[in-house]
Amino acid sequence: MKFQALFFLLLLACMYLSLAQGSYGNCCLRHVAGMKKNTKRKVMSYRIQETDGDCNIKAVVFMLKKRKTVCANPSQKWVQRLMTVVVKQQSN
Repeated sequence: MKFQALFFLLLLACMYLSLAQGSYGNCCLRHVAGMKKNTKRKVMSYRIQETDGDCNIKAVVFMLKKRKTVCANPSQKWVQRLMTVVVKQQSN
């Protein structure tokens, strides 16, 4: 009986810790410093991540071919230029 009670308490503790950590879902946790030209050519689209809900940094999330993503700092010049290039590609 003691073993079952101990096991149950351990299970509850693990569940509580997993809930306390929070979920980051589909959030960027850090930015890249830069991107190679070859990688920039593979960008298909992008989305803006705001600092709300689970996400704690502002980021531009570039979607590459083969479902890969790259998170970048929206205040950097190269990121703003790449966003402009992607918009022009999509309008053509």
